[in-house]
Amino acid sequence: MAIVAIIPARFASTRFPGKPLAEIGGKPMVQHVYERAATARRVDRVLVATDDERIAAAVRAFGGTAVLTAANHATGSDRIAEAAAGIEAAIVVNVQGDEPMLDPAAIDAAVEPLLADPDLEIATLSSPLTLDELLSTSVVKVVTARNGRALYFSRSPIPFVRTGDASGPRESAALAVARGLARKHVGLYAFRRAALARFVALPPSPLEQAESLEQLRALENGMSIGVVAVNGAEGVAVDTPEDLVRVRALLGASRQGGMS
Repeated sequence: MAIVAIIPARFASTRFPGKPLAEIGGKPMVQHVYERAATARRVDRVLVATDDERIAAAVRAFGGTAVLTAANHATGSDRIAEAAAGIEAAIVVNVQGDEPMLDPAAIDAAVEPLLADPDLEIATLSSPLTLDELLSTSVVKVVTARNGRALYFSRSPIPFVRTGDASGPRESAALAVARGLARKHVGLYAFRRAALARFVALPPSPLEQAESLEQLRALENGMSIGVVAVNGAEGVAVDTPEDLVRVRALLGASRQGGMS
């Protein structure tokens, strides 16, 4: 069962144009992501799906594989679906191209449920969250059924824990955290090939548009998403030049400590 990790990388970015080519420790950021993904035990192949020849050339320069895709894709899922259409793969992992400190074990963790359950279509990850993260609308939360499948993803603090007193949202959120009723979503996805093709062919759904979370499109259309509970799998995303400064410092500290 061939498993491919695909890194969507576009040059245009409102907050950080050319982000995949940003230099970190003498390498473009996309190379850091590529090399880490390549060390995942379950991955047979890694490639970069990009709309820009400059990114493709940089990938080829370090010995990687790049696939040029259309420039008008709305999401990374659309971009990797185009790239996956031309290759043989049973499972396709969408690896975010802005996380140069990606833990390869996170990829393996996302793939395992698809290998274990033939009925599962998509898998993703979750990690513990803090009270402030549960209350923050910039942090995506997920709640799951007893079998580990996603019930809902939201930017709102979910679930609301109702008590007998007049507790407010913060008190409710504190109880949800204490009881482990919600977790932080880690945005790494593993798709069965057919599920990926089906997902990107579906039109944007009402809940997806309301929350600006594309995974809700899958849930609204009855697709199954397994959620693997892990600890510390979330990387450090580079969304702005300020984030880049932080990651450079973190990776520099890691090298000094003898880590790759």
